[in-house]
Amino acid sequence: MSRPFPQIVSALGDRRCLVLTGAGVSTDSGIPDYRGPGSIARTPMTYQEFVAAPEARQTYWARAHVGWSRMSGAEPNRTHVALVELQGAGRLGGLITQNVDGLHERAGHLDTIDLHGRLDRVVCLDCGQRTPRSSLHERLVRLNPGYADRDGPTRPDGDVLLATTDDFVVADCLRCAGRGDVGRLKPDVVFFGESVAKPLVQRCFDLVERAEALLVLGSSLQVMSGLRFVRAAAKREIPVVIVNRGPTRGDDLATVRINAGCAETLAQLS
Repeated sequence: MSRPFPQIVSALGDRRCLVLTGAGVSTDSGIPDYRGPGSIARTPMTYQEFVAAPEARQTYWARAHVGWSRMSGAEPNRTHVALVELQGAGRLGGLITQNVDGLHERAGHLDTIDLHGRLDRVVCLDCGQRTPRSSLHERLVRLNPGYADRDGPTRPDGDVLLATTDDFVVADCLRCAGRGDVGRLKPDVVFFGESVAKPLVQRCFDLVERAEALLVLGSSLQVMSGLRFVRAAAKREIPVVIVNRGPTRGDDLATVRINAGCAETLAQLS
């Protein structure tokens, strides 16, 4: 039986490729994407909004608390597993993900670069301490009994759209509370209006410089955060393969462009 996407095999060959993944990789795990077919329109809270007012943080954490009850139950899918297998076979030169769900690591992938951070960690904006999201979730459950059972559409950022949030009780940093400080907690992810840390960006560019090919999976590349690595790979004139349902901002830079799902396309490399 012929393979439906032979061009990915011819483009990558036996090259060790750097992989860049986006939200389309996690849709088979039940996590909605940002811009794919049928995606829910969203207006994400910016970092500036989050830090400006307690009411904004109350709205965010209420929605995120309900969403975490669903997001934390997501399991890796065939794409995550296939990438682990390719890594084990020595065929990958690194993996950069724009996703914040931690599913690559849960699938067993080693040395994943979480470009935009992780939802399963929380950082205090006042003292800098990082703590597990699970610990905060337990505190929020005690402060807001039954709140996590509220209904609403799940959004790609791991939150749930709720009609009202003014009855939600926010938890602050325990270390800061002991010092008499405010202790504003934030998920350890990059909000709109924030920038990825420069050392992490440089680490990604270093991987691009060493890569023999770049494979983009499930990303529309609408934000420069990921597109810059595609541009860098194209400038080096190494093969750039983009697999995504729908158009991307990097299509004109691609050596091969496949409009299909990630899992069935990766099957060609096994």
